Amino acid sequence: MAAETLSIRDAWSQIPSPGAAETEFERFTGKRMERILAIVVAIGSAVLGAQALIAALTTMSRADLPHIGTLLFVFVPLAAMLLACVVGRGVRTASGAFAVAYVVALAAWPLVVDPTSKEASDQPWIFFLVNVGVVAAMLAFPQWLQFAWAFGMPFVYGYVRLVQGEFSGEFWVTTAFDVSFTLILGIVIVSLGWMFRSVAAGVDDARGHAVASYAAAAAAAAAEEERVAMSALMHDSVLAALIAAERAEGERAQDLAVAMAREALTRLANTEAAVAQEGSDEPVSTAQIVVELRRALSELGADAIVEEIGGVGLIPGRAARALVLAVRQALGNAVTHAGGRGLHVVAEGMGDEGIVVTVSDTGPGFDIDGIGADRLGIRASIFARMAGVAGTADIDSGEHGTTVTLGWRRS
Repeated sequence: MAAETLSIRDAWSQIPSPGAAETEFERFTGKRMERILAIVVAIGSAVLGAQALIAALTTMSRADLPHIGTLLFVFVPLAAMLLACVVGRGVRTASGAFAVAYVVALAAWPLVVDPTSKEASDQPWIFFLVNVGVVAAMLAFPQWLQFAWAFGMPFVYGYVRLVQGEFSGEFWVTTAFDVSFTLILGIVIVSLGWMFRSVAAGVDDARGHAVASYAAAAAAAAAEEERVAMSALMHDSVLAALIAAERAEGERAQDLAVAMAREALTRLANTEAAVAQEGSDEPVSTAQIVVELRRALSELGADAIVEEIGGVGLIPGRAARALVLAVRQALGNAVTHAGGRGLHVVAEGMGDEGIVVTVSDTGPGFDIDGIGADRLGIRASIFARMAGVAGTADIDSGEHGTTVTLGWRRS
């Protein structure tokens, strides 16, 4: 089945706006990075959680209800966090719940365990989860609160440990080492999370800018396509009117055909004038004209350069616009009819007095006098356009190539 022809209007409607295109790909890498961090946290937390659970079950008696309550208070949110990290849903809520629950349980630990018990002198199971509380904060909280958690958690642990040991001298040294190690490890964990998220955000920003630029370029290309199509239709209507006038028989038919041709030519002249007046009427630098000419060469895919000589000055915006459009037509003719062979563009600035642009190629050339009256490309787009701003246009073409000289001088 043959594909249906897509009209310009349909194609235009299918081009996403820059904002919509950017939103569609928004935070793609960031979301992938969050998923990776959640899986890594789930694996590490599961290992440490299993160690803590085994230690708790081996040291806890069935009659110790406060201890059992603390165990459930810690491990239920931990299990919920692990499940959320695995399925990829509710990670921030579950992680935040565990981070808060763990801090509360850690601070209340001296009230749960008897200081004279064996567990008070050993490393209790709740201390195994200090860094799990830090990584939970990394998944759940803003950046500043993550670092606050990484700094504060080790000192809460150290204070609880000293209280449990009744601040005896043998606890100070070991606690200091444990607090230092936990503090450094927590800061490293939070810093790595911040670094990975920053890299992902940079990738997302670059992708968003690229997609927005592509969407804007696609919209501009569609607009130019529609403008060219409308221009072709206008020229075709003028040509049809002229042919009808030529073939009209009878005085009445001739009068109608002439009226139709006059109306079409008037519309064409108005269209050309409107195009020539596009943009601001403010003076334009000759350097900016050179930039526009280089952009035109790039759009045509021509292997040529714009040689800039002379001084830089300002010329009226309308004259600059007409000159650029006329040069675009000349460049298009050189690429289409001469294949761009030997294409060379020279822009000679004369300060504020004017500018002259020469477009030359080494194509087969053509007979200017042999151009039909129905061919409006050169007559309307070059000669008429330059005449409309009191500029000059000259075309010299022969078997060795074609040279188009366009200029504007202040009178």
